Amino acid sequence: MRNNKHIRDNFIKLILDVLVFIGFLLSLDPRLTGIAIHEWITIAGTAAIILHLLLNWNWIVGLTKKFFRKTVVKARLNYLVNWLFFIDGIVVMLSGILISEVILPLFGIQPVGGHTWKNIHSVSADISVFILALHTALNWDWIVTVVKRYILQPLRRPKISNTEGVGQKEVQA
Repeated sequence: MRNNKHIRDNFIKLILDVLVFIGFLLSLDPRLTGIAIHEWITIAGTAAIILHLLLNWNWIVGLTKKFFRKTVVKARLNYLVNWLFFIDGIVVMLSGILISEVILPLFGIQPVGGHTWKNIHSVSADISVFILALHTALNWDWIVTVVKRYILQPLRRPKISNTEGVGQKEVQA
């Protein structure tokens, strides 16, 4: 039973991460989708990232407890990159909310606007691209393993049907 839960959890994490990645790419340039879709994708992305953190909470807590003890250097680096990504993500999201042209006005709130917040939003979003690349590189072995194990291998397995053997004489004749 534990194995099925592990398989399901890893598959869910992979699908969620792919969706967050696609949303991230779509939201990088508001000219691609328009400002309204840009803002709504990032709101949905924020919810997805919170879910991502919750699904990986045991790893976060476990590594936090043993961070200063003997642990694998790659895990420690991944942990630090994840914190940088989290902090940068908060800056991107908060600055994005402050300059929102669509979502804030829906609630009757005027955005702060201004070039300073737009610059902070732009620079922190650019930094997040670099951090995402590092995050992906550090987790590449997990990505490849999960894709192979839970997507490619099941596709390669021959399907066994209940009608196997039925009609074979017609095919052989």
